[in-house]
Amino acid sequence: MGKPTEEVNKAAVPAASPFPRMLTLDEVQEVLNLGKPLVYALVKSGELRAAQFGGRGIWRVRQDDLEAYIEAAYEKTAERIASGQIPDGDAPGES
Repeated sequence: MGKPTEEVNKAAVPAASPFPRMLTLDEVQEVLNLGKPLVYALVKSGELRAAQFGGRGIWRVRQDDLEAYIEAAYEKTAERIASGQIPDGDAPGES
């Protein structure tokens, strides 16, 4: 007699990795479509959480930290729009 379906389904689902996906600053630059100097400035200011591993220039950003940064940027932009801090000529699609 075989295993109950519930036990088979549990065994077939791979366990989630205990470690988050780590992105290079080049990958972050590609996701955000920003220049390297701006990505470095975001990390240096602490606005984008990152960690340095090993020697010089080996920086990594957790995927969830990048997602949090993007969500915070949307919220901050919405607040600035609502408060009138973004001039009409500065809005996307306007010239």
